[in-house]
Amino acid sequence: MLAYLLNLATLVCINAVLAITLNFIMGYAGIFSLAHAVFFGVGAYTAAWFAMHVSASIFLAIPAAMLAAALLSLVLALPALRVRGEYFVAASLGLQVLAVTVFSEWKAFTGGLGGLIGIPPASLFGHDVTDPVQFLLLALCGLVPVMLVTTALLRTSFGRNLKAIRDSESASYAFGKNVAAIKTLSVAISAALAAIAGALYAFYIGFINVESFMLNTSVLLMAMVIIGGTGTLLGPIVGTLLLMLLPSLFSYMTFLPQTQIGAIQQMAYGLAMVLLMIFRPGGIVGARARKSA
Repeated sequence: MLAYLLNLATLVCINAVLAITLNFIMGYAGIFSLAHAVFFGVGAYTAAWFAMHVSASIFLAIPAAMLAAALLSLVLALPALRVRGEYFVAASLGLQVLAVTVFSEWKAFTGGLGGLIGIPPASLFGHDVTDPVQFLLLALCGLVPVMLVTTALLRTSFGRNLKAIRDSESASYAFGKNVAAIKTLSVAISAALAAIAGALYAFYIGFINVESFMLNTSVLLMAMVIIGGTGTLLGPIVGTLLLMLLPSLFSYMTFLPQTQIGAIQQMAYGLAMVLLMIFRPGGIVGARARKSA
């Protein structure tokens, strides 16, 4: 039971990083992306390749993963500069589909459909992090800085500019804001921080393949943000906890057909989204946060 709880807590930390970084562009810049799993995957594959061929030190593998994701984010930033709303969602969906194809076919780097096997454990000051408790602490050491960095950025003039662009891009242009640079930088920061989750995931699982970075992952991350509350600090964490704990609760409900647990989970996610949009469109903590602001 302890091993199960440690595994769940570690995965919650990793997914919370992804939800927080998606909320950074979605909740504060108004950039709705269906390609966040791409940067998750780039971070995982880069860290895994780096660990297998260069060094498993997290002080080298994680920065390499962040750099690769930030560079790739420029592919997503380009349409973000030219289109808005549903048009950008379509553009991000195209990037997601393209990335899945690349992940599946680029065998030299990703291992193709078979994935990468035998990823060495993360090395911290020469010590291999293999103990579940130690890795949970490592995952927390990834989550907390991401929370602090995003919170600090949102309290600067850069964060205020993001919110201004979210509320009215035309007004931001009129006030002389460099909207193109701000949106590009926000996407790059979000992608780089999301790569931290990818690197941690690769080191934790020891095996990765394309199944973890497909469209359903991006949709799940968006659901975490929306259910928790977009444009809030605690919303992504609350949404992550809810959507990560629900499958565990369903698995303990013995009266449910175990072969249909996956379908039941998807139905529960969809129902939760519909009910929230009707009764609490700001998310679980969204409305409260806006009232106190």
